[in-house]
Amino acid sequence: MRSYRVAVVGALGAVGQQMVRILERSSLAVSSLKPLDIEENAGKQVSFRDKMWTVETSGKGKFIDVDIALFSAGAEASEILAPIAVSEGAVVIDNSSQWRMTDGVPLVIPEVNPEALRSHKGLIANPNCSTIQMLVALKPLHDAFTIKRVVVSTYQAVSGSGAAAIRELREQTQAVLDGRQAVAQVYPHPIAFNALPQIDVFLENGYTKEEMKMVNETHKMLDPHILVSPTAVRIPVFRGHSESINLEFEKPFELEQVFELYKNAPGIQLVDDPGHLAYPLALDAEDRYEVFVGRLRRDPSIENGLNMWVVSDNLLKGAALNTVQIAEKLVEMDLIGR
Repeated sequence: MRSYRVAVVGALGAVGQQMVRILERSSLAVSSLKPLDIEENAGKQVSFRDKMWTVETSGKGKFIDVDIALFSAGAEASEILAPIAVSEGAVVIDNSSQWRMTDGVPLVIPEVNPEALRSHKGLIANPNCSTIQMLVALKPLHDAFTIKRVVVSTYQAVSGSGAAAIRELREQTQAVLDGRQAVAQVYPHPIAFNALPQIDVFLENGYTKEEMKMVNETHKMLDPHILVSPTAVRIPVFRGHSESINLEFEKPFELEQVFELYKNAPGIQLVDDPGHLAYPLALDAEDRYEVFVGRLRRDPSIENGLNMWVVSDNLLKGAALNTVQIAEKLVEMDLIGR
């Protein structure tokens, strides 16, 4: 069996560390790991499969001996480093927003559009975290009933903004409990005991960049004809994004059909037992690979309407896990050549 030389760019970041951890558990045969990061982290050690690997500085010449490069270093770094890695022979799977909507770059969720990988030219984009969990949940329903319209409200954890946001939530929570004023630095307003209806910057149409990612990425990966109306909200949860999703189908459906589809859908865990107060929770999704679906119920206000609640670990399926799964799918489809 062929083995692969893998680099992780941004290996010491929150998502990069998860990538290494998931790689360790994965079926991928890894002959060598090359952790790459900023210069100040060079020389540090990363543990992987019972061996210590030394962190090197990312840059030109670092990808010549790499088959697969998993990127989690941000859009600015990816804009510079990803073309270098591709030119040096690596297949890049990038977790940033830099390449997602670039023509000719596949944007992929393995449960949704794996065939898009066949068109890759060395660079593949990992979608936005909130889009990933939504489309994993929507794919089987779209195949069965054809989705016309999606109205989605997200309730997103602070870990989506990085380590500084996690610290800020902790510090603000303690400040409020101590009777002190919460100081906002990462977000425009305090996040502790609050909900912020803004994720990323506002655009000319009044939507935020995060919201339009969900629209554009749905069109690129699932169906350009689906109407998408999003509202993205940041809430004081450390880890795990939740979404309230309202769907309108072209075809009639029975609720029993939806339950049956989800029992067999890849990457889905159905949690829907209101009688026992069982429904998806961010706390239960932490460190789990699945996308959790529940609160399934008809929308009585429209024909062929469905309401649902979807939860996933944003650092795993929303980022690191999906990236590794893309690498596994590339190997399975024999799409990595040297």
